Amino acid sequence: MKTTRNLMLILPLALLAACSNPSSQAPAGPGRDDLAPAPTAAADQKAAAQLDVQRLQGNHWVLDSATDASGKRIDALFARADKPVTLDFIDGRLAVSNTCNRMGGGYTLADGSLTVSPMASTMMACTDKALMALDQAVGSRLEGALKTELGTEGQLTLRTASGDVLVFTPQPTAETRFGGPGETVFIEVAAQTKPCPHPMIRDKQCLQTREIQFDENGIKKGTPGAFENFYDVIEGYTHEAGTRNVLRVKRFNVANPPADASSKAYVLDMVVESAVEK
Repeated sequence: MKTTRNLMLILPLALLAACSNPSSQAPAGPGRDDLAPAPTAAADQKAAAQLDVQRLQGNHWVLDSATDASGKRIDALFARADKPVTLDFIDGRLAVSNTCNRMGGGYTLADGSLTVSPMASTMMACTDKALMALDQAVGSRLEGALKTELGTEGQLTLRTASGDVLVFTPQPTAETRFGGPGETVFIEVAAQTKPCPHPMIRDKQCLQTREIQFDENGIKKGTPGAFENFYDVIEGYTHEAGTRNVLRVKRFNVANPPADASSKAYVLDMVVESAVEK
């Protein structure tokens, strides 16, 4: 009986010694340091993908070159020499502008591949046949999965399954340039400009503008005020005498403007209404 008692005491002591011995090795399992590189690598990949999305959303992407599998220039994609095809990535959606119709669809970016869902477009007809063909030329090349490269020099390269290579150059969005989302406002521009006093510009002509309001259904509400001289510039808008327009613009605060410049910047978002007045 004495021997049995000694064995019963030795076994628990041996087990305690094994648990406290730092040289003893337990099998690998969840949470072990030897598995730390895997989740770190996954986190790095996720962070890199997020940076890519931020770069996409922070720029307009202007088509710079386009070649087919044989290296020949795809002329159909350059129907508008003055306004190249432009891509914008906004909150999970891809918008295409400077085509005949505005086009857009959802997109995902993962593992170096941009996948675009079937795109919808407006149904405007263009008299220029080359411009009409531009919609098809662009839409057919933005279908499905595209191999995607965001180069160190800033360019975006998309490669189609058929071997076409489209290269886009970044242009910072207004939100990037002015450091914020801005405020969306609607401005009505009268058909004719009028002379307006300006200390630096002799015989200056000013746009005549007033803000208007729309409800959630897109119906005008309230009574707009009188037209007033507009001394600023609306980026992206060119006024044609005799045409009245309602514009949706984004208004930004300008940090530290020059002494003779405005503290506000206006960027055209879209023309909502347009009418020729005699």
